[in-house]
Amino acid sequence: MPKFTVLIIEDEKNIQTFVGKILKKQDYRVLYADCGKEGLNLIHSQCPDVIILDLGLPDMNGNDIIQEVRTWTSTPIIVISARSAEKEKVLALDQGADDYITKPFGTSELLAHIRTSLRHSNRLYTTDSLYIRPYRYEDLVLDFPNGN
Repeated sequence: MPKFTVLIIEDEKNIQTFVGKILKKQDYRVLYADCGKEGLNLIHSQCPDVIILDLGLPDMNGNDIIQEVRTWTSTPIIVISARSAEKEKVLALDQGADDYITKPFGTSELLAHIRTSLRHSNRLYTTDSLYIRPYRYEDLVLDFPNGN
């Protein structure tokens, strides 16, 4: 199985470390961002396979990150948040998040959500070492062949 890259955008170090250890134990490559701007830079430069996003970041609202990312990529976004109100969940999902997990959460649950996101993005079904998702900018869509 290829090594997938997961970006964790989370300002709480203890949660960041906890999630990172879980993912590394499962052989995921893990990237970390403490704030929204750093997260956006890593999304642009590293093209992660999955993004784990907290909504309550110090420099910007997580929903703004979702909107920004959705303008140019379909990378799966899993929101992990203490915000448990239905309207918060609906807003994040309507903005473009693929999944929403409420804190606290279990290890098995998190890993299952990540596997599901990878499966839905078809990333699990390619054996290519380099997988490039379609790139979108306004009305332009570039869909790169992936060797199949």
